Amino acid sequence: MSRWFNTAGPCKADKNYMLAPTTRLPDLEQIIEQESYFVIHAPRQTGKTTAMLALAKQLTESGRYTAVMVSVEVGSAFNNNLDAAELAILGTWRPILY
Repeated sequence: MSRWFNTAGPCKADKNYMLAPTTRLPDLEQIIEQESYFVIHAPRQTGKTTAMLALAKQLTESGRYTAVMVSVEVGSAFNNNLDAAELAILGTWRPILY
């Protein structure tokens, strides 16, 4: 199957036309080495998830880190109930942890 332009969800280099996802974030490795925090903030459909998945893979493959990506998006359904949002977010992790 030929590649195509993806407009929904994370891109995959073998299936979608895309730029290298981590080249737009050149200072992240230094920030991570310094054990500092960072925030990726950008409009919808600009490659945030694709970049974070690529970064997690790159860090894990380096052998120096085990990267885990957590999405709290499932909690947005409970924006007026923090307890329910927390339970929903943790509920996505429970099957992985046990």
